[in-house]
Amino acid sequence: LDWAKVLGRDDTVTILNDAHAALLGENWRGAALQKNNILLLTLGTGVGGAAIVNGKLLTGHMGRGGHFGHMSLDPEGTPDCVGTPGSLEDCIGECTLNERSQGRYQDTETLLCDHLNGVPLATAIFEKSVKALAVGICSLINILDPETILLSGGITKANNNLLIPLKKELEKIEWRPQGHQVQLRIAENQEWSGAFGALYRSLEIYRDFEINNPT
Repeated sequence: LDWAKVLGRDDTVTILNDAHAALLGENWRGAALQKNNILLLTLGTGVGGAAIVNGKLLTGHMGRGGHFGHMSLDPEGTPDCVGTPGSLEDCIGECTLNERSQGRYQDTETLLCDHLNGVPLATAIFEKSVKALAVGICSLINILDPETILLSGGITKANNNLLIPLKKELEKIEWRPQGHQVQLRIAENQEWSGAFGALYRSLEIYRDFEINNPT
């Protein structure tokens, strides 16, 4: 998509991935204030993500860095929307909930409600999803060595009903050299995280422009 053309602009239009923006926002004015090694997982229809490594946003070669939802948890699993077999996104994302529940659930909110009310099917699906999330997080910890991992998205409305079982799963599998444990937190700004991050990035661009073009 040619954003400059769509917006009728003659100059370059800067774009920013939504999860990247959300993490920048949380790093600037949120749950990961001024931390240098942070991961964010957005848990909604799919699973998005972003990473700040040694104080810098990890974008990668073409900007797709942080697509943690497309890591494979099962090499024999069904390919997801980008072709990854048995991906984290398909294990926990709302996009596959209907399939994972044999048509019983269409949205995560209803699933969570039934889980908290003791419906066995909902609890089984929820616990399996939490275990998959823990495995994914464990892999990311071993690869990127963050100090903090943030969670955002619809499923985080469960708050401690998500964090407590997730932490229990991580206790079983997280590698903790010399007792170092990664901090797990819910994003503070939730749906506003991306807006904060976009503003922060805009201010960075403006600052850089002023430095390179002194009056």
